[in-house]
Amino acid sequence: MIFPRIHKTSIDKWIIVGLGNPGQKYNQTRHNVGFMVIDYLCRLHNIKPGQNKCQAMIGEGTIEEKDVVLAKPDTFMNLSGRAVVELCKRYRVPLSQIIIIHDDVSLPVGKIRVRQQGSSGGHNGVQSIIDCLGTKEFPRIRIGIGSSPEGTDMAEFVLSRFEEDEKLKITQSIELIATTVATILTAGVVAAMNMNSKG
Repeated sequence: MIFPRIHKTSIDKWIIVGLGNPGQKYNQTRHNVGFMVIDYLCRLHNIKPGQNKCQAMIGEGTIEEKDVVLAKPDTFMNLSGRAVVELCKRYRVPLSQIIIIHDDVSLPVGKIRVRQQGSSGGHNGVQSIIDCLGTKEFPRIRIGIGSSPEGTDMAEFVLSRFEEDEKLKITQSIELIATTVATILTAGVVAAMNMNSKG
């Protein structure tokens, strides 16, 4: 599927999508750290989650006086692009105002990186979004979940939960991502990249 061009856009609205897998089985797993960020943003900004729209659970509200849609796709990770396309169609936002938040096994636990665009880096959820939108040009925030120990299956590792000594790092990183999101909304992705590079 190729994302159709949108001629009428909602310039002041942003879509923030955290990637993960729906269901209690996957709750709080490494692969669901994107969901964890969305849950935190909802609590922080008093946004009520739970509306089922566009193949996602969403909450609508404001962050830094910007209208936002916070979304957790219910398509499962490998089909995340379907939900993102539906969200784009419904809310008519430019691709530069879609922020994808996802886990990254190439970064140490809790490390954050912001990118304006780029490849999937082997992440199936991001690749699904690229395939469905027909472009790599959308902002994303990557949060490190560590690499799988030698001899451990990668799929098994990303679906595991954080160790006790990793949980504080992840909590602190999620709080920092909330600040990063606010920076993107008010000052742009480049400003957030520069801020993040100092951390």
